[in-house]
Amino acid sequence: MNKEKRHEIFTRLRAENPNPVTELEYNSPFELLIAVLFSAQATDVSVNKATRKLFPVANTPETMLVLGVDGLKSYIKTIGLFNAKAENAIKTCQMLIEQHNSEVPQTREELEALPGVGRKTANVVLNTAFRQIAMAVDTHIFRVSNRTKIAPGKNVLEVEQKLLRFLPKEFLLDAHHWLILHGRYICTARKPKCDACIIEDLCEFKEKTSS
Repeated sequence: MNKEKRHEIFTRLRAENPNPVTELEYNSPFELLIAVLFSAQATDVSVNKATRKLFPVANTPETMLVLGVDGLKSYIKTIGLFNAKAENAIKTCQMLIEQHNSEVPQTREELEALPGVGRKTANVVLNTAFRQIAMAVDTHIFRVSNRTKIAPGKNVLEVEQKLLRFLPKEFLLDAHHWLILHGRYICTARKPKCDACIIEDLCEFKEKTSS
């Protein structure tokens, strides 16, 4: 795909949604970190349902640590992999208190050192909470990047690197949100809604669907 096409694709996505935001509900970098940690292999809807009850009770490292693993589990048992996620969240709270003055760190290295925080989670926090240029490639972004040929790659890291390299700078800060929303609602896994897609004429997917 040439750079003119990429520019037009993101021009249209931006025009449709000038200020895209995550669908996870949060009011602080800590709440976002915990919500993203919970969201692995779970839907944002299920995470929001749990955190709406959890965050009024525990929305700082200290208050969450007081809950303990078992206490936290009772709030998030509707989320997949809740046992491991509760343990990681409590360990993360402990590290934030002991090593970061209860603040969420703003570097990838420090974030990835936290239990349960991988590259994708770190990228979401850096981009969404701290407005740093970072590309968190999940299944939606991986699919859209490969289907459209915006940034095809064999794995998530290759797609991430290509997106950062190929996309015009003016779109880099919000590209993650546009792509994830496009993959979630339009360029869906089983049957993409090509007839409802605003970039259908620019997309290089060979097996487009029609109603």
